[in-house]
Amino acid sequence: MKILSVVGARPQFIKLAPVHKALLKAGLQHTVIHTGQHYDHKMSTAFFTEFDIPEPDLNLGVGSSTHAVQTAKIMESLEDHLQMISPDWVLVYGDTNSTLAAALVSVKMGIPIAHIEAGLRSHNRSMPEEHNRVLTDHCSELLFAPTSNAMKLLQAEGLSERSVLVGDVMIDVLKETKDSFDLDSLNVSAIVGVEGPFVLTTIHRQENTDNRERLSEILESLSKLPIPVVLAAHPRLVDRCKTFDLNLEKGSLKPVSPLGYTELIFSALRAEAIVTDSGGLQKEAYYLGVPCSTVRYETEWPETLYGGWNELVGNPGDLKESVGRSSPTMDRGLPFGNGNAAHAIVEILKGIDS
Repeated sequence: MKILSVVGARPQFIKLAPVHKALLKAGLQHTVIHTGQHYDHKMSTAFFTEFDIPEPDLNLGVGSSTHAVQTAKIMESLEDHLQMISPDWVLVYGDTNSTLAAALVSVKMGIPIAHIEAGLRSHNRSMPEEHNRVLTDHCSELLFAPTSNAMKLLQAEGLSERSVLVGDVMIDVLKETKDSFDLDSLNVSAIVGVEGPFVLTTIHRQENTDNRERLSEILESLSKLPIPVVLAAHPRLVDRCKTFDLNLEKGSLKPVSPLGYTELIFSALRAEAIVTDSGGLQKEAYYLGVPCSTVRYETEWPETLYGGWNELVGNPGDLKESVGRSSPTMDRGLPFGNGNAAHAIVEILKGIDS
């Protein structure tokens, strides 16, 4: 059985790692195509080294562009490679332009698609990620859902017969990473550049970075928090701040380069609180038991809101109150699975082949 994974952005490299290892352990042939959607070293190739997985078999090098142009470039480049490789299944991950492009090309060529992290919905149709999720799910033959809520949403769209609850592959990685830490010997100040308590922050989504007024309000609110705010600065954020002439180094703000996955998780464990617009970091904060404030009006991970562990902060002016709230005490449970999702996915693919 020949499996082809198409990835292109930081969250997908993280999701790819446990799946790749499980596929190889099962003796299945696995080819990886990197679209080049993320091309900065710290957002791309560094992850393959960090997770000890081979470099992609192909890198399409599409780079940055508008959503439509980037998606079209990936589709055009992928078609010839899919024809040559002729995989039995194409695996797509998450909700990026790379995800949708690979799904559209594959369905046009009659190649079955399995969508890892299927069934997520923010119900905000202005988000590019929402278009990608919905369209990919409806193109796919197999839908690997990470949560019970995702299964319910797929059922509501008439997709229950294609859907399987497997858990979240990101929890596979997170659990293994957390278990590997020697918490007594690791020095978080060497990573974040501050001593004492801090808030860990990431901001990168289009709705927060492409509007100067909103981005300015977010940065202003973060700069006024009473403890240092370590801002792991995504290339999109840095670029927009230059374009809008906004200062990332003021008040409490302490910008740092994008963190490697292990650095990010260890920093999250040590943080007093997390402020983000990242879906992945919301989940990671929840799993680690760190209060999170999400700078959005909605989330595709509603499970994180349980017990007040995550709060939606649509108005940046409310960040100080949200970050300063009392630490939640509600038991979090395991809504994202037990860290065995990749194994479950591979067992299902093997069963189809037999």
